[in-house]
Amino acid sequence: MTRRICFVLPCALLSSFVLSGSAAAQSPSGTPGLTSTAVMSGRDLTWDMAFLPDGTMFFTEKCSGLSVRLPSGKINALLGIKDSKNYPDTASDLFCGGQAGMYGVAIDPDFATNRFIYVSSASSMTAPGTNRVLRLTVSPDLTKVSNRQDIVTDIAYKPAASNHPFGDPGAHNGGRLRFGPADGFLYVTTGDTHNGEVPQSPTRIGGKVLRIDRDGKAAPGNNPPQGFDARVFTYGHRNPQGICFRPGTNQPYTAENGPWHSDEVTALTAGGNAGWDPRPNIGGRGDCPDNYCGYSPNQMGAMEPKERSAFMPMTDTKTYPNAMKPAWNNDMLSQGMSSCVFLNGPQWKEWNGRMVVTFMGIGIHGTPVGNRLDVLDIKPDGSSATRTTVSLPMPAGRFRSVVQAPDGSMYVATDQGDVYQLKPI
Repeated sequence: MTRRICFVLPCALLSSFVLSGSAAAQSPSGTPGLTSTAVMSGRDLTWDMAFLPDGTMFFTEKCSGLSVRLPSGKINALLGIKDSKNYPDTASDLFCGGQAGMYGVAIDPDFATNRFIYVSSASSMTAPGTNRVLRLTVSPDLTKVSNRQDIVTDIAYKPAASNHPFGDPGAHNGGRLRFGPADGFLYVTTGDTHNGEVPQSPTRIGGKVLRIDRDGKAAPGNNPPQGFDARVFTYGHRNPQGICFRPGTNQPYTAENGPWHSDEVTALTAGGNAGWDPRPNIGGRGDCPDNYCGYSPNQMGAMEPKERSAFMPMTDTKTYPNAMKPAWNNDMLSQGMSSCVFLNGPQWKEWNGRMVVTFMGIGIHGTPVGNRLDVLDIKPDGSSATRTTVSLPMPAGRFRSVVQAPDGSMYVATDQGDVYQLKPI
């Protein structure tokens, strides 16, 4: 069978569709329609966004760095990675390569008094490379950052190529940062880096969700198993690029990339195991290429997702009967799930309290590419969900990040460098 891997419309074609003003799309009866305004375009791999109460938006670009967009629309560059241009300051150890670069951004709950923001990034400061969480202090005029403190320095990074799909260095980093709205602690998602040992390891903090204070110390109540790093909140993850919190209960959920199958949304519990274990000779498997079974069997060929899932499950409840079970698994497809947010406010009508998940769109072996936004109605206990696909008022893209702004609107960012504001009508 011919192998088919496709991603999305080429960037040059997509850019011809970018909206300079606003547009509207009607949705099926009972759901809100949306209007769209392009607030930024032509940026470089926009990865994440975080808002101050007045609408000031900090954002990261994977291969450029950290900037801030003021309510007036003016953009101030703040901190560039290695070889970036037109930044007032650059960090020579921060770099972009493969899937690695600058990822998530989060604003301290006490920003008004301490001026702290946080970013995650790949770093070459220590060989052979790590992913790190940096705390920065923002100047009063929002033109500079200073006083860099690396509060997490030992997140796994993939330093060398391996014999896998997407096997380049820098794979599977996680990288999303979010503060818990109830507890005020920072949640950090980390990826398995194509290393079978990492997700279930008690001491290696890839394939995990960390929960830490603003100095990088373990938050109380993480409850990891005995012998685990105290910063670990949950473990056994593959590549969670989304974490968000349900209004009312404030329970955290992850949105996670699947391995040729089963993108998953999962409700997290302190100390929980997400059930991803791609080691050889586990769960009835034998040896696998480069000691990583994450794409097996037949990792470069076409197979039914159910067959793949039976051999290498995203959540292995046979090996780990107490694993956290997903609320939703994208109909067993892998399409590059990346970020999530729970919408909050009566303006969202039936979507109030529901989760939006973004898809970068990865079509594999005939799988639909799937560049889209989905709205999930998740049961209160997190056991199952139903999906509504959003009728987009703007062109589809590789949707990388979604957040709700202080004014109640939704912002989505694409790898093509466009950021859209979506409002319900």
